[in-house]
Amino acid sequence: MNQVATPKFGIGAPVRRKEDAAFISGKGHYTDDLKVAGAAHAVVLRSPLAFAKFTLEGVDDARAMDGVQLILTAADIEGTNSIPCKAVLRQLDGTKHWVPHREVLCTDTARFVGDALAFIVADTVEQARAAMEMIEVDFEDVDPAIGTEAALEGGAPLVWPEHGSNEAFHIGMGNKDAMEEAFQEAHHVTKIKVINNRLVSNAIEPRACIGEYDGESGRYTLTTGTQGGHGMRDLIAKNILNVDPKDIRVVTPDVGGGFGTKMFTYLEYPLCLIAAKRLGHPVKWLQERTEHFMSDAHGRDNVSTAELALDENGKMIGLKVHVLANMGAYLHEFGPGIPQVGITMTPGLYDIPATWVEATGVYTNTVPVDAFRGAGRPEALYLMERLADKAAHEMGMDPAEFRRKSFIPDAALPYTTALGRMYDTGSFGAHLTKALDEIHYSTFAEREAESSAKGLYRGVGLSTYVEACAFAGGEEAKLELNKNGSVTLLIGTQSNGQGHATAYGQVIAEHLGLQLDQVEMVQGDTDRVATGGGTGGSRSIPIGMPSVKAASETLVKKIKEIASEKLEVGVGDLTLEDGQVRVVGTDQQVSLVDVAGSQPDTLSAAEKVMQDECTYPNGTHVCEVEIDPETGKTDVVNYVIVDDFGVTVNPMLLAGQVHGGAGQAISQALCENTVYDETGQLLSASFMDYHVARADDLPNFDFSTSNVPSTTNAMGIKGAGEAGSIGAAPAVMNAVQYALRKNAGVEHIDMPATPVAVWTAIQDAQS
Repeated sequence: MNQVATPKFGIGAPVRRKEDAAFISGKGHYTDDLKVAGAAHAVVLRSPLAFAKFTLEGVDDARAMDGVQLILTAADIEGTNSIPCKAVLRQLDGTKHWVPHREVLCTDTARFVGDALAFIVADTVEQARAAMEMIEVDFEDVDPAIGTEAALEGGAPLVWPEHGSNEAFHIGMGNKDAMEEAFQEAHHVTKIKVINNRLVSNAIEPRACIGEYDGESGRYTLTTGTQGGHGMRDLIAKNILNVDPKDIRVVTPDVGGGFGTKMFTYLEYPLCLIAAKRLGHPVKWLQERTEHFMSDAHGRDNVSTAELALDENGKMIGLKVHVLANMGAYLHEFGPGIPQVGITMTPGLYDIPATWVEATGVYTNTVPVDAFRGAGRPEALYLMERLADKAAHEMGMDPAEFRRKSFIPDAALPYTTALGRMYDTGSFGAHLTKALDEIHYSTFAEREAESSAKGLYRGVGLSTYVEACAFAGGEEAKLELNKNGSVTLLIGTQSNGQGHATAYGQVIAEHLGLQLDQVEMVQGDTDRVATGGGTGGSRSIPIGMPSVKAASETLVKKIKEIASEKLEVGVGDLTLEDGQVRVVGTDQQVSLVDVAGSQPDTLSAAEKVMQDECTYPNGTHVCEVEIDPETGKTDVVNYVIVDDFGVTVNPMLLAGQVHGGAGQAISQALCENTVYDETGQLLSASFMDYHVARADDLPNFDFSTSNVPSTTNAMGIKGAGEAGSIGAAPAVMNAVQYALRKNAGVEHIDMPATPVAVWTAIQDAQS
């Protein structure tokens, strides 16, 4: 049998990450690793109450303490005391919703536990903390609004009394008349209500920042872990400090995970810059883990209801959805946009001709909510896939066959959904079939019997998903040929551990005839990299790679034109191999070093390939669990993923992204629980109380692809960074629901299905 050789580099090559050697040997350089001479240290005084009027006492005494250099309160930063919301929506009534004013430092009212009251700078962290403890805060406690549904009830305390309601916004889309007609004609209607639990992202590296100011140039430098510094620079400059963006440089060193949370501009960043300017030397702030729980944007937190109309054959004919999206105490940077994007994906892979969805934003006295891995799409698909399983059960149908009846047919693609999403390519039945075969779905009953014999409940669950990601736009890639024959890529996407240097590098190396270590990537510096859209929405490879490829081709063309003159041959007779430009079929050659050295200026090429539409990765997750009814503990014992990611750039990197996303979603489904009490205290503010999945909570994933290249992306790539987080949670919870319903009569359970929650559900159902 003929074997196709795997390419060393280029598209499809399983290249190991070049970044890993430094990371696993402790040679990474994160923000806190940077030791800046003369830097002072800052801490933030935060509110211990969820809703309170306050005054600060003893500030002058704290300022006089040993080592204290500066204390900033709201009164000290007038004119720079506003953090904007960048996502303002058009509501159903045609108006744009009201946006509350969010202060960098609260003037007289705190609206969640962790809201910032003062910024203290001292010679050492210990001195700053001592001064913080010297400040007395006189609180007038106000009853808080806690709970997504409770905040909308009559008589609930108002987070913003001047607004007159805890409803932040009300949006919707679809055809309401068609939906109502479909429900009138329905043979059966399935209803469900699910809670999508609030999450804390918990990247391995908490946030940190260093602020610097150069009095001679009048320029600021902010060093911090980001998901892209250009947007952060512009927001700080235009909306907070009121300076020209060119007067701020944002530098991003290595970043220990982002997941959406490090995309945003937090108050510590402008405060460090303000303090650095006033003091005349750098100011550093380092976040503690509990501060991350208390102040960084949370994710998810939806309460959703849905109804599905079915015909007599079990075909979906109508869908009605209402999402209550907890926004927290303020509208965070992109917060309102998360449910807006999410509800557009509600129909999933199904041909549902009559759909109507609404979303209501809700103010509560809690940490604001914004994008977390998947950003709205996991919430929407979780609702749809829990609903699909319940409908299949009520119709007495196999969950897989029930889904097939309503899949968008291959022949109908490209297909525009009732909510305006245009799925370009795919074969949805194909990846479902492959996943079922891989997990041996037809013999599940045998494994179920084996588990039962051990006194365990076994369940199987599946989910099919589609995601909108790599949104329309482009990302400029610039390549420079260095004098030593190596190549430098400058690009404005920002790696947070995904392996961008490897992925981009393998394509550049293939085109330029280089080794991977001869390709350097420069990112995370707004002075060196002219523009950048950052990393988010699974955009870096689908949006960045076509530009990298185009820039590589342009640079190769320039190199060949120069070499052709030196070698006195036609451009078409040249090839680039091993750092040489060679005449095909001869021993004539000229090195890239010679080509670079022959030019007075650096030989470079910049390209920006634009994309007009999203990519739509899709796939199937199938999960088997075992539940111990005596303890309530759930073990994931079998897990298969089959995805359509279009063209695979690097299968090793791809598998890592899918495993990581699925692991986070399993953690949400079975472990993570953000808990506020009725007074607004965050009870789960540390790893002692907040269970993130450990290694033994996660399965060995069986991952493969069933790819159909995208037609909206120049290289056929579909985004992959968030897909695992979309497909996994409903698959796990459908498996848990199957096991509990069949063995214990439990009709419904929400995330997280912790041992206590599962055990309690079993006891309640059997009592």
